[in-house]
Amino acid sequence: MIGILIIAHGGLGESLKECAKHVIGNEPRQLAFLAVDIDDDPNNLLTKARGLVDELNHGDGVLVLSDMYGATPCNIVSKLLVPGKIEGVAGVNMPMIVRTMTYRHESLMALVEKAISGGREGVVHFDREHCDRYEP
Repeated sequence: MIGILIIAHGGLGESLKECAKHVIGNEPRQLAFLAVDIDDDPNNLLTKARGLVDELNHGDGVLVLSDMYGATPCNIVSKLLVPGKIEGVAGVNMPMIVRTMTYRHESLMALVEKAISGGREGVVHFDREHCDRYEP
């Protein structure tokens, strides 16, 4: 099973992990997060991230998800990447987490594609014509 690490600003990673626990119904295995706060030293965070990747990798690789491309979490992810073993995707959201939890027994590159499609397809514009609406 592929390990999943979320590297994100503040409490976002922890919140996403808790939401995944709620959706799955139990504590997700091989899923961890690393919080990035404004006063953190990026070198210390990189050391912690490497340790988490080692813990999460049971032989099938690790998918590292970050919240925003170009920000500190993403910069940390970029230093972890090992093609085919440690892959990264930016823009983590709840649909992406659910999709990755569902397909983590596939190959790492297939999981990368599932993460991207889950994140993209989970962003939807609500409008009256296409949504059932509750009217009190």
